[in-house]
Amino acid sequence: MREDRAAFVQFCGGDELALPPAEAEDLLNAYYRHRQEAAVARQPDRARGRRLPGLEPPFFELPRELAGSDTIGVIYDQVDGLNFYADYGMLQDLFGDPALGGRRQYQDLLRTYLREESIGPLPIRRLAAAHPETVDAVFRKVLRKPGFTWSEHGEALLRRRKPWYYANEPRPAVSVIGDRLSALAAGRRQSPFTRP
Repeated sequence: MREDRAAFVQFCGGDELALPPAEAEDLLNAYYRHRQEAAVARQPDRARGRRLPGLEPPFFELPRELAGSDTIGVIYDQVDGLNFYADYGMLQDLFGDPALGGRRQYQDLLRTYLREESIGPLPIRRLAAAHPETVDAVFRKVLRKPGFTWSEHGEALLRRRKPWYYANEPRPAVSVIGDRLSALAAGRRQSPFTRP
């Protein structure tokens, strides 16, 4: 995963992006094509004369619930791996301008990020770190807690709202598999007597 993340950062220019859904899909498809072409180029003898699965686009398609968002947050974290977040650009706007916290749609979005079990603490931590001068004002307004400070209460808030995340040790989001398992996953049978 470390190698893939480094390649992602080099290809995309960073490990955190906020893009319209179509642009996010195009960028990720270009990235996966680049990675596959690089892998084939490193082992030309293995690829010669064989049809390689997955070299025809699209490699990646956003789920419907994300595709309808105005923006998609794409974060490739060194611990949590590659993650996608609906309307992440809106949250970036909120943390950039805490006055937006008075608007219902911004309040609802941040509350959803805090409440939703499919969203870990990563995007909130990233936004807090990127906006240390406004993070307190955002949470004070949205949570209606005038004494809230991120440095004092932020981690406790995340642990309270996302206990499932803290219950287990993080594991890599990328697994390396051998040729036999890869063939089985692609629906091809490989003789048990064939050496990979």
